[in-house]
Amino acid sequence: MNKKIAIVASSVMLLALPLATMAFNAGPTPNSVQLSVQQIIDIVLNFIWPIFGGFAVIMFLIAGFLFLTSQGDPAKVATARQAVLWGVVGVVVGLIAFSIPLIVRVTLGNGI
Repeated sequence: MNKKIAIVASSVMLLALPLATMAFNAGPTPNSVQLSVQQIIDIVLNFIWPIFGGFAVIMFLIAGFLFLTSQGDPAKVATARQAVLWGVVGVVVGLIAFSIPLIVRVTLGNGI
């Protein structure tokens, strides 16, 4: 008896699956989304910005760790100072790089 119920249930499911897939609405086609170059640049920068911030924090944490572990050794202190210097240079370059799209937009008159 249980075998018959299992066979009938699986047959009904197999027959109902095509109907279920026809009822699925996937939404608009992928090519119907119209993105401008400005929107694409904003999406990319909004994705990269937190990664940049994370790298900057990690760089300064490593520099601080180098200062703590230098124990007064002049060579290690110089290495730690170089790490801080390059961390600051990286942050400045990153801020300039992230501000370039805004500068270009304002220069071309597209606004903020």
